[in-house]
Amino acid sequence: MIALVGIGVYFMRKNTDQEDYFVGGRGMGSWSIGLSVAATDVGGGFSIGLGGLGFIMGLSGAWMLFTGLIGAWLAAVFLIPRVYPLARKMKFLTFPQLIGHHYDKRAALVAGIISAIGYLGFTSSQLLAGAKLASSAFVGLDLGTALLIMGVIIVGYTVMGGLKAVIYTDMVQWMVLIAGLSLVAIPMAWQAVGGWHGIHDSVGPAHLSLTNVAPVTIINWAVTIVPIWFVGMTLYQRIYASRSERSAKRAWYIAGALEWPLMAFMGVTLGLLGRVAFDQGLLSHLLESGVVDIDPELGLPLLLRAILPVGLLGLVLAAYFSAILSTADSCLMAASGNTLTDIIGKRMPATATTAQVLRVSQLLTLALGIIAMIIAANMQNVLSLMLASYAFMVSGLLVPLIAAVFLGKRNGNAALAAMIGGGLTTIILGNIGMGLPLGLDANVFGITVSALLFFITDRLLPASTLQAIPNPDLQ
Repeated sequence: MIALVGIGVYFMRKNTDQEDYFVGGRGMGSWSIGLSVAATDVGGGFSIGLGGLGFIMGLSGAWMLFTGLIGAWLAAVFLIPRVYPLARKMKFLTFPQLIGHHYDKRAALVAGIISAIGYLGFTSSQLLAGAKLASSAFVGLDLGTALLIMGVIIVGYTVMGGLKAVIYTDMVQWMVLIAGLSLVAIPMAWQAVGGWHGIHDSVGPAHLSLTNVAPVTIINWAVTIVPIWFVGMTLYQRIYASRSERSAKRAWYIAGALEWPLMAFMGVTLGLLGRVAFDQGLLSHLLESGVVDIDPELGLPLLLRAILPVGLLGLVLAAYFSAILSTADSCLMAASGNTLTDIIGKRMPATATTAQVLRVSQLLTLALGIIAMIIAANMQNVLSLMLASYAFMVSGLLVPLIAAVFLGKRNGNAALAAMIGGGLTTIILGNIGMGLPLGLDANVFGITVSALLFFITDRLLPASTLQAIPNPDLQ
């Protein structure tokens, strides 16, 4: 963590303007971008959420990240060739600027608000993941203190260094993660539970099968996760930061291949081993007497605490913290970029110097980081918070993006109706406390409402005259 803060300080001295801070100077290579994208997309969902899936359903939980591979490769083939040349020409810094270019200022503003709220929630889910991991693994460390420590470190180096600090720390974090899990955590957990025989004797065949997942669950994962590759602000920042279109596409292919099968099966395998350890009673001395069930997302960190000696436990926790940090910093950077550029940027004085704008960017990132910590302190489930944040952004932003980039639509009124209607539908249905038809996720209905509103409005209400924002107005 001290090293990561050091990287932030280094790039704080290197950054000279908004382009350096938010899109890394537009000169990053495919491997640095690809590793950063993979580390960002997995993050706390990998360390805590995937472990919880492995605990509950076994190896079939890996299919959640298969949707990430599909989304990454689809974006490489269809999205990047349409977005990168335009972004380079217009010098975009954010995803809502792309929306504003195709529609109008109002659409850009609403897209910025949706994206900022979504990524603020996603940042909170990563902070909560880190706090859960730390408080479960370290004796005497409560959740609130763990959250404070994680928040200070993540917010600190992100505020100072901007996107370059985020990308280079992501690369280090991903390598630490893979080494820690493959060389220490999995081998020692495997041995502790008695190898294959211990696993086979403890859990049923369903946990060892790749078909222990309902089709509707796969549909819900796909509808939520695949589209995020088309509307995610963290991903657009990396498209813009790539040195060429070819480099960006290669980075997306690399990221997809890293997510599935490598990272997917590592995550669920460790969750499965946590379940076996719990069933075998290996975790009983860490639980209160009489406990017959535990939070599935705590199974993995308790397993590590039970089986790993001092030193090796530190290495593996460093690996997991790396996954969490790599996503939290990127999401915080996205929320900050949206808020500054798309929401409050036009209210800044025209006489503001580059140094002043950079300082405002840092202060805004700090403020949003504090808000994310407060949200995390009041939430319970990592995976639920993460998927809810995804769903909110997807249901509001996917249809206008597809309509503009792939269908050539330019009706700002239709875009506004789709963004507001889709986002509100997902929020309302996700919080009504009752089951939805066929077990489908609220996001499915949100996207459907968004599409209907877009095309109905496009037919009935003429396009606004505020179309195609020129580049100087976006700066």
